[in-house]
Amino acid sequence: MTHRSFPRETKLFDPADGFAPVTDALEVTDATVVKRANRWWMYLAGQLKNNPEVLLLSASLPEGSKLSAAGWKLTPNAKNPSAPALLASYERSHAWDRKGGRHCPSYVNGFDPHRGAWVERIYYAGGLEHLWGPYSIGYLEWDGGAWIDQPAPVFVASEPWERGSVLEPNLIYADGKWKMWYAALSNQEDYVIHAFSESADGRTGWSDHKIFFPAEEKVFDFCVIPAAQGYQGYEAVFSRISLGGKESPAGTGLWWCHAATPSSNLPDWSAPIRIMTAEDRGWHSGPWKPSVLHSEADPRRMLVFFDGMYKKNEPGPFPCAFTLGCLEMERPE
Repeated sequence: MTHRSFPRETKLFDPADGFAPVTDALEVTDATVVKRANRWWMYLAGQLKNNPEVLLLSASLPEGSKLSAAGWKLTPNAKNPSAPALLASYERSHAWDRKGGRHCPSYVNGFDPHRGAWVERIYYAGGLEHLWGPYSIGYLEWDGGAWIDQPAPVFVASEPWERGSVLEPNLIYADGKWKMWYAALSNQEDYVIHAFSESADGRTGWSDHKIFFPAEEKVFDFCVIPAAQGYQGYEAVFSRISLGGKESPAGTGLWWCHAATPSSNLPDWSAPIRIMTAEDRGWHSGPWKPSVLHSEADPRRMLVFFDGMYKKNEPGPFPCAFTLGCLEMERPE
């Protein structure tokens, strides 16, 4: 038996490597990973060549495969296999998410009390005006055969400290509520704050927007999941980032913590443990947008899918390339 050492990082997608057999993709990022039926799916934000829009795409492992860091392939367009398939149309949503694109998807399966049924949704931030926001949050919903866009966002900025823009939703359904952690930021001011709200149906009646991490913590994402088999409560992986082109502060990277419940009160969560720094690995630095899952073979092992970027040695309006990787590690104790 071959010894497998952890932690270990695997590069999944990098524009420099291409996305074969798809050739019309420019870059992909912002993974949310879930097993549906007998297949592992990854829902992503991405761009196509010669198309500035940020779109939602998908990738998957072969049907029946166990969760793995390797083997992911973009879903091709059925009519044009050189291009990736779009996850959903803009038939209903174009008025609020077409100009600035769809960003940072988050899959969640929850109960809709109005319909009396469990539903699958992919929440995301939609750009109201252009690529840099402002953003509001809406979702796609599975109708049994396709992901359906919605005519309006379901969550918008309403507090002065949100600076008119909400994004990076991470949701779970627990205790009869759709619970959402999200970010509000201003790139120009090096300002990011993390907050929480919840709703009985995930559409209306959101609770007061509550600050979860203050601005000085620089927290961008907070991804919560039920604890691994054999453990109690919940655990989370979150990212601390640097904005405004400044040097990465000492705390930048990915962090892990746990709690007895999916609490909206930060003191209820354990002291965080850093699991990845902002060290430049060549194909990524300063990781963000974690999507964390447990290994099917060993619940003590975690797979943390994350975004990264590196500087390109070529001219252009944006000097960096976005990448997507996976950290495999033993669960902290």
